[in-house]
Amino acid sequence: MTVDIATEIKAKARATWAKGSYSEIARNLVEMSAHLVRAARVGARDLVLDVATGTGITAITARQTGADVVALDLTPRLLDAALELAEAAGTSGIDWREGDAEALPFRDGEFDIVLSSFGHMFAPQPEVTIREMLRVLRPGGRIAFTTWPPEHATGAMFRVLGQYVPPQPGIPSPLEWGIPQVVRQRLGDAVEGLVFERDAVRFYALSAAHFWHIFATFYGPAIRAIEAVGADRVEALSRGAVDALLPFFRDNAMHMDYLLTRAVKT
Repeated sequence: MTVDIATEIKAKARATWAKGSYSEIARNLVEMSAHLVRAARVGARDLVLDVATGTGITAITARQTGADVVALDLTPRLLDAALELAEAAGTSGIDWREGDAEALPFRDGEFDIVLSSFGHMFAPQPEVTIREMLRVLRPGGRIAFTTWPPEHATGAMFRVLGQYVPPQPGIPSPLEWGIPQVVRQRLGDAVEGLVFERDAVRFYALSAAHFWHIFATFYGPAIRAIEAVGADRVEALSRGAVDALLPFFRDNAMHMDYLLTRAVKT
């Protein structure tokens, strides 16, 4: 990938994630952050990096264990939301940084633990991203992240969005990070003790249509797709999204499975 293409992709990503209000989505993921921090065994003496922190829910959760936390994201608007959320949570002392997951501005082996919750998976060059995450992790340090599998609710929704806003040619799908075999290949022999866990977040709504309405209002990639298709195709996009999501809706909740990966750097 050329520098110009990578720069263009990241500029579009920054604009996409600044749309809407990701805080309205991320507040439904706080239980997942607790799972991730627990699985990574974050503790009071650890120096932790949260890559692509978004609105900071995992960074804040890690900081509440007493760890020293650095949280980095490409999108300034998300970092502004993270600062507001940290203040509301009564959590201080996090080092918030604007930065790129593919060019982490840290020394080799600087961190005890590297985390990412549904964040690093959206960087366009997965091999570069995981190489950087492992580079800044000390030998014997722990890496852990959550990703969306392609066969569940988020994957179904993204397939519909992709029909209307085709992905950049040559860019792997972010959902590949939700496939254990792919993750195992990308981590390779740089880690040991690789473990996968499955769980789900429950996004409460009154119907699949209600869930889609919330995402169409607040979730950057959905808003981008709606803006791109034009008024004459919005109804078809919405109908397709609701139909794709219906199998995952029950008991007034959208059940959104995720994959949690954890390992130790060799």
